[in-house]
Amino acid sequence: LIVYDEVHLLPAPVFRATAEIQSRRRLGLTATLVREDGHEEDVFSLVGPKRYDVPWRELEKQGWIATADCTEVRVELPGSQRMPYALAGQRDQYRIAAENPQKMDVLESLLKLHEKDRTLVIAQYLDQLHELATRFNLPLIEGKTPSKKRDELYTKFRSGEITTLAVSKVGNFAVDLPDANVMVQLSGTFGSRQEEAQRLGRILRPKEDGTLAHFYTIVTRETRDQEFGANRQLFLVEQGYRYRIVDGSEILAGEFEVAMPAQPDATQEVAP
Repeated sequence: LIVYDEVHLLPAPVFRATAEIQSRRRLGLTATLVREDGHEEDVFSLVGPKRYDVPWRELEKQGWIATADCTEVRVELPGSQRMPYALAGQRDQYRIAAENPQKMDVLESLLKLHEKDRTLVIAQYLDQLHELATRFNLPLIEGKTPSKKRDELYTKFRSGEITTLAVSKVGNFAVDLPDANVMVQLSGTFGSRQEEAQRLGRILRPKEDGTLAHFYTIVTRETRDQEFGANRQLFLVEQGYRYRIVDGSEILAGEFEVAMPAQPDATQEVAP
């Protein structure tokens, strides 16, 4: 028996060779059977047919994962960046929009709103991560962070000694922080649906007190950033999630209300 965890990675050349290992039975596991190169169907020819599939929201109803509130926060591109954005190629346009400095102001307000929560702040670009880590005095975990240092920070986060961590895209997979219940995403790998789902999954461990998971993605309005953001959300929308659309000015003005867990219906009869 060969078990392929994260089987959506199998079509990639570096992993595909393992499909040539002879075995009588194969089992593939994944929460995100989606690829941006369109090769997710290759999994069936490499492993076998799909035997079981359950929507994320069904797992939520059954209590296996936390209830999540997803919010897209839109901010304006500063006037000083509009001309550089207009003249840039598509790839550079995304980076300009993704590193919009106005995102930092919104992040500051969100961190204050969730100061009692366990929060992960994640971004694609290291310059952006270093800037926010310095501005908000946050510990940062990136690819070059030594394993010993990572373990120290994870331990402090789990114990509550630190409540907010900045993480690079290493946080897409290599993070086991069951108490994390808030994630703020400043930038990502373009329009990757898989990455969006993986990042939400980092805060979906169920909490004993029924605490909601809050996922915020901050995008720059009417730019490549917003376009990629819409594509990133498609897999989760198919799973039954909905994104609230909020203007960044609402958060900065203190007009934004954090979603709260649904209260039981008081009119329902309680069993003796």
